[in-house]
Amino acid sequence: MVSVKKDFTEEIKRLLSQRFYITLIMIMNRIHVLLIAFVTVMAAKAQVKVGDATLPNTVTFQEQKLVINGAGMREKFFFDIYAGGLYLKEKSADASKIAAADETMAIKLHILSGMMSRSKMVNALKEGFEKSTNGNTKALDDRISRFVGFIKEEIEAGQIYDIVYEKGKGSVIYKDGVEKGYVEGMDFKKALFNIWIGDKPADKGLKGEMLGAF
Repeated sequence: MVSVKKDFTEEIKRLLSQRFYITLIMIMNRIHVLLIAFVTVMAAKAQVKVGDATLPNTVTFQEQKLVINGAGMREKFFFDIYAGGLYLKEKSADASKIAAADETMAIKLHILSGMMSRSKMVNALKEGFEKSTNGNTKALDDRISRFVGFIKEEIEAGQIYDIVYEKGKGSVIYKDGVEKGYVEGMDFKKALFNIWIGDKPADKGLKGEMLGAF
């Protein structure tokens, strides 16, 4: 009788132990799922989706952290050419102050279409400078030629160009994170950024989205 009672007690302990183990495994699995969901949500919040492109919420140049001010799509003939994002130290909707500020800032271009070739990018920049300066490019012409000359390789969909003004250095072009060259001068920087956010922007819709202050 004592032996039977002891065996019964041991069986109860074993069953309880198994149940506890199974419950613990279920709890751990649930925690794991929740952690994955949390990480996924946080990763999504750290990015901005623009069409087929994903732009980061923050970038860093010269050890200066910049936050996305706004982002949108450059379209032509109903095709998505590139996704563009404006990055500043502090968010702002004042285009003239942004262009005139002697502060590190950036425009990120995520190329989405093969329609954007090297020659088309160069021509678009030259035309942009003409518009942003109302045709008064004489003081900038040499620097414009140098700047567009940094775009040496053919442009392909998926590539990322960063047009960056780095305080104390100048206006820099990065291709896929690699610096291609820079030119000096606040007058150049102002004209450069006004290509996208000036009174005669390359795309009015994109300008509005860049100034949308996320």
